[in-house]
Amino acid sequence: MKDFFIADAAKFDNDNVTSYFALSSLSVREKKQGGQYLALTLTDKTGTMEARMWDDIADALASCSEGCYVKVQGQVSKYQGKFQITLQKMRNAAESEIDPADYLPATLYNVDEMWAELRGYVSQFTNPDLERLVFAFLDDEAIASAFRTAPAAKRLHHAWLGGLLEHVVTLVRVCLATAPFYPEVNSDLLVTGAILHDIGKTRELHWKNSFGYTLEGQLIGHISIAQGMLLEKVKELAPFPEKLRVLVEHMILSHHGKYEFGSPKLPMTAEALLLNMLDDLEAKMQVLRNEFAAAEASGKSAGEMTEWVRSMDRPLLDSRSYLKD
Repeated sequence: MKDFFIADAAKFDNDNVTSYFALSSLSVREKKQGGQYLALTLTDKTGTMEARMWDDIADALASCSEGCYVKVQGQVSKYQGKFQITLQKMRNAAESEIDPADYLPATLYNVDEMWAELRGYVSQFTNPDLERLVFAFLDDEAIASAFRTAPAAKRLHHAWLGGLLEHVVTLVRVCLATAPFYPEVNSDLLVTGAILHDIGKTRELHWKNSFGYTLEGQLIGHISIAQGMLLEKVKELAPFPEKLRVLVEHMILSHHGKYEFGSPKLPMTAEALLLNMLDDLEAKMQVLRNEFAAAEASGKSAGEMTEWVRSMDRPLLDSRSYLKD
């Protein structure tokens, strides 16, 4: 069974380890001096780690593929500021050697409590049409099951089981706290957008052995998937107010805020603009938490910047820890 986790890498710098991982990615690359090597991404519930296998790759390729569990032996070392494993051996792991709970990170919060909280917010709507629209999603057994377990992303933020629900509940809290400052905003409409904006991720992502994209997710994406899901529910609820349908659909289509970020439309209503801003803020704050935790795990002191955060185009500083130090 697994006794080395990726979060422990700093404790094993330059040590040889033997452990089990989910194989998230695998590619064959050409060596500069001739021959081939393997570039891999290994995953467990504490994170991901790059790995390289330079020699004797034929047996590993014959028995291992993306998405399977593997047993590896290799040396942990730091390369360009990040830990990785140079593998000497890798084989497919037997089912008896694997506890799935070791490989997929999960929310630290109670899913039943978050689900009840979310439904409670919808029950407080003053607009009955928006209430029945959102409950049409939450009462759909297939959608609800996926909503309660899906990650919010493959890597960037809330990338763990229950992450989508955790992200949405937190976003709704922030929306309800912020909306009273802006009388232009319809609170029920804003919360509806917050709950439904990422509903397409229940079909965009898969989360069996590791997190990744479904074929539908790769070809269509969660924004367009969510748009389709909305139109299906509106049809089931007919008659449904056309004005509300247009406004909710606009929030879904514009919630990424910019064309270059994947939004087919820019936010053009008060609710859409606020949803975009708060959704981006909530996601970035979770990225920040993730980076602070990774910096601490790698042995950085409180006064050091994190590694360069690609999604935010900057390094970060944990000011709270810095002031305490």
